[in-house]
Amino acid sequence: MTPQTPQDPPPRRPFGSLLTAMVTPFTAEGQLDLDSAAELAALLVDNGNDGLVVCGTAGEASTLEDREKENLVRVIKETVGNRAIVVAGTGTNDTARSIEMATRAARAGADGQLVVTPYYNKPTQTGVFNHFTSIAAATELPVMLYDIPGRAGIAISTDTMKRLADNPQIVALKDAKADFSATTVVMADTDLAVYAGDDALALPWLTAGAAGLISVSAHAAPRPFRQLVDAVQDRNLFRARQLHFELAPLVRAVMDHVPAAAAAKHILQRQGTLSSATVRPPLAEPTCRESEDLAAELSGTGWALS
Repeated sequence: MTPQTPQDPPPRRPFGSLLTAMVTPFTAEGQLDLDSAAELAALLVDNGNDGLVVCGTAGEASTLEDREKENLVRVIKETVGNRAIVVAGTGTNDTARSIEMATRAARAGADGQLVVTPYYNKPTQTGVFNHFTSIAAATELPVMLYDIPGRAGIAISTDTMKRLADNPQIVALKDAKADFSATTVVMADTDLAVYAGDDALALPWLTAGAAGLISVSAHAAPRPFRQLVDAVQDRNLFRARQLHFELAPLVRAVMDHVPAAAAAKHILQRQGTLSSATVRPPLAEPTCRESEDLAAELSGTGWALS
């Protein structure tokens, strides 16, 4: 008999395995377009997403009103129902306001919440710990921590992450720190489900045992990203590497030239998925030169812009 190769157990996936960090569609006049948001959510789920992040960074959360966020979560959850987990971005740099946003998200039907490190204030790690635990205690929504020091100005330290992992309401981490060593410790020493939060690093994180991927680039290519996640889970590293290289130009186009929300909306409009690429100030739509740069990245790929 041929000895069987031991199979690693699948990682725990409290929020699914492929989540698109959704852009928020606006009309040409800058008004919230709930119909387009519902259509986009349905399209993403139809093409392999088992989770969606709403009102995150790519969703321009900082320029959405509280009422708009609540309505957006409600409409998207009503649209996808039980076919996908809806994670609402609730974190701000104000603990009290974050608790209010968590309450609104729960009322709107969210399945979980994404809570970013408090930005700009630069609190101590004690302040960071208290911030997350206060928000977690405010509702029954499970929490995904969001570690992104490039935007927040501070990181969640490994020791703080370990302490937070003891909280039963805090179940996952979206890692956008690009510190493989630090997050490896978190993966090894805690039960947090780690999600890759940097599109370019999806493959190494998934092969290391990440629960899944939260991607902005997946707007334009949900099926290939679904195939990438599945290939790693199926231990087909050759296929996963192929997909990684195929998707690399798209990832560069979305992430490297203009803010990801603006790039993703521009590409979706050029694809015919969105009728408007409008972003709210201070973001701006790509200039002619920036649009040419995006097109050059995608030239010769399956996502070439017409």
